[in-house]
Amino acid sequence: MATDMGNRSLPLGGAERGLASYAAGEAHSRGRRFREPPPKYRGEYQRDRDRIIHSAAFRRLEYKTQVFVNHEGDMFRTRLTHSIEVAQIARSVARTLHLNEDLSEAIALAHDLGHTPYGHAGQEALNACMKNYGGFEHNLQSLRVVDELEERYAEFSGLNLTFETREGVLKHCAAPKARELGELGRRFLDKQQPGLEAQLANLADEIAYNNHDVDDGLRAGLITLEQLQEIELFRAQYAEVMNAYPGLPSRRVIHETVRRMINRQVTDLVEASHARVDAVAPADIEAVRAHPAPLIGFSDAMREQNLELKRFLRHALYQHYRVQRMSAKARRVIGELFAVFMDDAHLLPPEQERAVLRLETQHGRAGRARAVADYIAGMTDRYAIAEHERVFNPQQLT
Repeated sequence: MATDMGNRSLPLGGAERGLASYAAGEAHSRGRRFREPPPKYRGEYQRDRDRIIHSAAFRRLEYKTQVFVNHEGDMFRTRLTHSIEVAQIARSVARTLHLNEDLSEAIALAHDLGHTPYGHAGQEALNACMKNYGGFEHNLQSLRVVDELEERYAEFSGLNLTFETREGVLKHCAAPKARELGELGRRFLDKQQPGLEAQLANLADEIAYNNHDVDDGLRAGLITLEQLQEIELFRAQYAEVMNAYPGLPSRRVIHETVRRMINRQVTDLVEASHARVDAVAPADIEAVRAHPAPLIGFSDAMREQNLELKRFLRHALYQHYRVQRMSAKARRVIGELFAVFMDDAHLLPPEQERAVLRLETQHGRAGRARAVADYIAGMTDRYAIAEHERVFNPQQLT
């Protein structure tokens, strides 16, 4: 049951002082699902952030794919480094716009907790497996992780995060599922917006992955500087670097260009969002939620440049034959693991077998499938490969 926060033990900290009236302040939080005593020396959103960082799901992000499988190289981004980059951007923008930094950071760090191994290819494979059992979507899985699957506390399952952090984790949701989520799903049915911190985390995610995919794609040799010259956002920053630093080594040229791309997008996001918020002048967070459109966003010109970059990455990087080979392997590994565990739960480790039997008792075949999906979604890239070997390789008998 959602509860209020209770009285704070200390005066509000720096992240709460100076907040805009429409920011998410802890005094007006919709609370946690289960009542807990308030923290003594930190804020409620700080507590959320700390619980996320200490969760098993967060640690596993270190070995989950962003674009390149973890073992392909030590220099590529993983879901963990991506989440840290998102949090850095979110905090910077939140501070400038007088939004809640701690909440923005918590949402950013939690947004990928439900992602499968092998990135989007893994999600697509698991969604196909779950087609007849309610589907699979990583935002909903992230919520499932923080609400149910983490097992750390004596009095409740999950992390018992605040409503506002959970609201930010759930970026989108279809109406049938929204109806099952009670208050949290209400905004999808009523066509309302989340708070500004949630809107911000979504844009920070986009800035981070578009730009570090450029960096990783160049490092891997899957895309080239010549190709990127066709993209306005890259071309302008690249020309600026080359004019200022002729003869700079190529690796530094790339880093300088990408960091300027990020800076340009963040600056645009701050200025466009500030203008939009000033024009609407919402009185509080509820006015933000009631507004018909998001208030955090790029200018029209930057939105077009971002779309151009995203289209380029989709064609040149994500559809590159080497990435497609990895995706094909991911579909095979995940599809075969799902099928064999659905067929015989005794092949699962004891803890996962118990979860399968428990959910099957409660929800039938769909419950069994959901428990299998929980197990597979929680795997790291290398664990999924190893588990596939253990189950299917006759030379591995244990």
